[in-house]
Amino acid sequence: MNKNNIKVIAFDADDTLWINETYFREKEEIFTEIMSNYLDSPEQIMDELFKTEMQNLSNFGYGAKGFTLSMIETAIKISSSKITANDILKIIDLGKSLLTIPIDLLDDVEKVLSSLQNKYKLVVATKGDLLDQEKKLVKSGLTKYFHHIEIMSEKKDVNYQKLLKRIEIQPSEFLMIGNSLKSDILPVVNIGGNAIHIPFHTTWIHESVNEEDIRHLNYLKVEQIIDILKYL
Repeated sequence: MNKNNIKVIAFDADDTLWINETYFREKEEIFTEIMSNYLDSPEQIMDELFKTEMQNLSNFGYGAKGFTLSMIETAIKISSSKITANDILKIIDLGKSLLTIPIDLLDDVEKVLSSLQNKYKLVVATKGDLLDQEKKLVKSGLTKYFHHIEIMSEKKDVNYQKLLKRIEIQPSEFLMIGNSLKSDILPVVNIGGNAIHIPFHTTWIHESVNEEDIRHLNYLKVEQIIDILKYL
């Protein structure tokens, strides 16, 4: 990565700027407790939920709303349609609670954004439910740092190409920073951009990638967001 070429730095939001996945995992655990009335194995419950989420992804997209609908559908399947209305309400409340979680910024996020703001154009490049992500950004207090906010339905090569066209820069002038190898790193490297991976301690299985398979790719890996300042 040649920092002298970089003009725009894009940041993923969930689990790069603030904590997100941890809350989803907590709700999944509560869901398995509710469903233990109908099925003994937590692992099997989680497998069924993940399977349903993947089947629904193209219709519901990412985020709390799709997650909630998938939990309800899974609950009906697992219980052979015997789940009580009371348990369905508990599941709905689980989903609603994800829409009101506090925004806990990760360490040094504002310090990094403040340091970079006058050197580069900063962008948020995230995916998920539009309304939910917009609310999170407002609640985070970070919008003042960003030149542009892009909320994508998916993060693939073509989505990043559209973003670069919209902000009128070349791939070599673009740096993406995020926690997901699958969504934040691979597509950007594929189109000739630059990327820095900051792993988060919890990763949704759908976002998992075997690092051994991508060691040949040109990207940096750092332990925490403050470390990116060493390269910029």
